Amino acid sequence: MSYISPKPLKEYPWTLRILFLYQKKKYGEPLVPSLQWGRMPKLLKLFFSFIRFFERRKSPLDPALRALVMLRVSEINKCSFCIDLNSFALDKKKTGEISEKEASAMAFAEAVTDTSKQVEEEHITQLKLHFSDDEIAELAALIAFQNMSSKFNSALGIEPHGFCKKKNL
Repeated sequence: MSYISPKPLKEYPWTLRILFLYQKKKYGEPLVPSLQWGRMPKLLKLFFSFIRFFERRKSPLDPALRALVMLRVSEINKCSFCIDLNSFALDKKKTGEISEKEASAMAFAEAVTDTSKQVEEEHITQLKLHFSDDEIAELAALIAFQNMSSKFNSALGIEPHGFCKKKNL
């Protein structure tokens, strides 16, 4: 259970209550991270702006690659909610073995995320075999965003929603 309970829905601004109704319809209940970010309504809107940016159709990063990298960052940060969500997303987008391109992105994600490691020139050299400089910058931004999100959820003890269990029903 989360370390702090979400506020009663009536205490959130009406604009967020609409979002929570949508989530209830889609997921069976509002998502706890949304409720916790919703304590800061402007920040929640920015948070969703970041998500929309990374999920845009014209992103230079493949959806399966994004899901794979986000899952790895979630695992390193031990974010149960993010592992659940990103495993579900990856399952819908990825089939087959990890490519060299994906492996280089994951190694970069690990170096950025794991505080016992650091990004080295070799990471960038490997990335440049598969990605443009703009793509590397977006990959770094995605990794930083997922670190923020998973650290927020972990800090508040937010539990998995059950995305992976629900796919098997």
